[in-house]
Amino acid sequence: MALRRIFALLTLALAVPAQALDYRSLAEAAPAYDAPSAKSKPLFVVLAGTPVEQVVALDGWSKVRDNRGDLVWIEKKYLAEKRNVIVRAERAQVRSAAEDKAALVFEAERDVVLELMETGPAGWARVRHRDGQGGFLKAPQVWGL
Repeated sequence: MALRRIFALLTLALAVPAQALDYRSLAEAAPAYDAPSAKSKPLFVVLAGTPVEQVVALDGWSKVRDNRGDLVWIEKKYLAEKRNVIVRAERAQVRSAAEDKAALVFEAERDVVLELMETGPAGWARVRHRDGQGGFLKAPQVWGL
């Protein structure tokens, strides 16, 4: 009987469609809270441009996860549709084309924020640095895709 229940639960879990991750970036610096209220405890300030994953959305508030996995509440008004990514490799190689042998345009160190221009061919993303340089990097080198 227990095996039948486990099978039923597994079947139900597999039938639920997977939700796509909802990444956003902060339009401006914003205070992060431990609960969805300005009266709750402020934890720290999240810098403008920081990419976050929106986990829960309530009236006026979003629970977001950062690249370290920390969960905090931020007022929705600070979130932008614009997407940025953050380098998680020691040094991400940004190339002129989406291929390993393409010319190296620049390297970005860990924790550098880059603007996501578009997801490229499988496993690549086109990005731009705030100084205007752009190119393609391998998706595993960044967080926020």
